Amino acid sequence: MESLPRDKENIRSYDGIPHVIAHRKYEEYAYVLDYSQRSKSLTVRGREGLIIQAIGEGRLTLLELLGVQNANFEVGERVYIGREGRNKIVSVLGKLEYTSISQSAKNDLSSIVENIVLTNEVRFVSYVNNAPPVTPRIHSLELIPGIGKTYMMGIIKEREKRAFDTFLDIQTRIGIKDIHKLISRRIVEEITGEVRMNLFVGK
Repeated sequence: MESLPRDKENIRSYDGIPHVIAHRKYEEYAYVLDYSQRSKSLTVRGREGLIIQAIGEGRLTLLELLGVQNANFEVGERVYIGREGRNKIVSVLGKLEYTSISQSAKNDLSSIVENIVLTNEVRFVSYVNNAPPVTPRIHSLELIPGIGKTYMMGIIKEREKRAFDTFLDIQTRIGIKDIHKLISRRIVEEITGEVRMNLFVGK
């Protein structure tokens, strides 16, 4: 299998497994999965208030946030959670496990992840352009649902000629329709714990 230079902005390795995650250690933005105007925190004992369950845009981890009381939120809303200049979020309370989020959050997870992938198209196309082998026999691209060895070899062959520019470019040159949905499905599988290796979700 080939060995390609990795995009250091987008691909990191943990335990020998390539990941496409944000460059920063801390999230700057998150997407609202569910919220309650008055609820108890699941991560900070004794903390109550406007509790939000969200997914980070960069590391794609599930987060619990404390919102500004009486602020208005919508499911799917992108909120700033960086260290300075927050206007609707008081604090990031901690990370959540998939099993602890509400049923409503679980129901909306797939569509919100798909929106994140589409919004960050450049980042995920970069992954396709730079994804390396996991082992001598398995390529990380093969771990994305719907991409078997045939498509994987086609991607490698084409990206050696010219890097892919967009999801549509991948579809046109390789024949994989809606690759953003395949990537989104893999991300959800990693969040739910259905797969052992993480390609996209940060630890």
